Amino acid sequence: MRSVDLIQKKRDGGELTASELTFLIDGYSRGDIPDYQMSAWAMAVFFRGMTPKETAALTLAMANSGDQVDLGPISGIKVDKHSTGGVGDKTTLILAPLVASAGIPVAKMSGRGLGHTGGTIDKLESIEGFRTELSREKFMNQVNEIGLSVIGQSGNLAPADKKLYALRDVTATVESIPLIASSVMSKKIAAGADAIVLDVKTGSGAFMKTLEDSEKLAQAMVNIGTEVGRNTAAVISDMDQPLGFAIGNALEVQESIETLKGHGPEDLTELCLTLGAHMVVLGGKADTIAEARKLLEERISSGAALAKFKSFVSAQGGDPSIVDAPDRLPQAPVVIEVKASIAGFVNAIEAEQLGLAAMLLGAGRATKDAVIDYAVGVMLCKKVGDAVAAGETIALLHVREENGATAEVSERVRQAYNIQDYKPEHRALLLSVITAAGIERYT
Repeated sequence: MRSVDLIQKKRDGGELTASELTFLIDGYSRGDIPDYQMSAWAMAVFFRGMTPKETAALTLAMANSGDQVDLGPISGIKVDKHSTGGVGDKTTLILAPLVASAGIPVAKMSGRGLGHTGGTIDKLESIEGFRTELSREKFMNQVNEIGLSVIGQSGNLAPADKKLYALRDVTATVESIPLIASSVMSKKIAAGADAIVLDVKTGSGAFMKTLEDSEKLAQAMVNIGTEVGRNTAAVISDMDQPLGFAIGNALEVQESIETLKGHGPEDLTELCLTLGAHMVVLGGKADTIAEARKLLEERISSGAALAKFKSFVSAQGGDPSIVDAPDRLPQAPVVIEVKASIAGFVNAIEAEQLGLAAMLLGAGRATKDAVIDYAVGVMLCKKVGDAVAAGETIALLHVREENGATAEVSERVRQAYNIQDYKPEHRALLLSVITAAGIERYT
């Protein structure tokens, strides 16, 4: 088998076999296939696409390139959740204890953030003492004991994907739906879950800007899961404005706690209940989405979800008193008001610009080695559809000090708000659900 023949086969629209794709991935991982050949193959895929069978085979080849996590010692059906990323997306902090409180074991590996705000691990580490590096044995035991553990991702999980993604990033082949889908799913499959629920974002603050592309990506990932024997469902949700009000690590932890208490933002609560309901159904604790949602609502109203979060924080060395005293979370010493220049209605919010604003304050990483400031960030005071008076506060910047740089960030936030003299049409948060049975649209 020669890589040049496989490049030509894909260039000409042929379908590669599982053994051919394994040859390419294994050879590239070992360094036997050079970057220039693998980039040629990636460009051929970019233009020619891949069949569902090819994409599943590529995913398995990348999943098999490193560690395979065996969650067998954990009793029950293990359901994982993955988000394609967005501004203010703190759903794991809410979903993990919520779903665990309903009897679904949550054994999750999450990553740190690069760009925008921090990742799930960064947010959890804003809680004093919280440990995200646990031994595999401790990880498994904790899930069996309290139903929940979230740890940092293994450094050797799907290493072929990491190497291939770095190549795609510099060869203009990132925006290939089969390659994106296999990248996401290879890590999920290697992480050992029995079932997977995907939160695929769409809109200005998402990687996929259009509903059509988001549905194509979701369908590709669901197809992969189905092909490899993992029950998989995907929910398409709007990211044309930030999720919730908080953008920044400790700020997002506090908002997550409020949501678990039943006092969270409407959009964040609705998305978590929807994603959680799919997790509960795939986990075998309910037969229908409606039944699962009712169960989760009861878990919030009874305080069981919040109690699970508290025991989770305590089990991993964190300070559980933050649940009742959120001021024990890192606090920025200065809060700056961002005021509207004109009156009207908020017609749009450029989510990506607000994410970048939070990063510039120190809430995210511009480079891999940058140090995150857990306390800083942006709190929105107005969302799309809200009326605004001239001079009214639309957002709050939580910062270390007020200076020229924060003035620039303040102006960036102001410019991210599109205020018009008419109220915009309502835009749905939840757009569609994709399963092996097909696409079901909410609207």
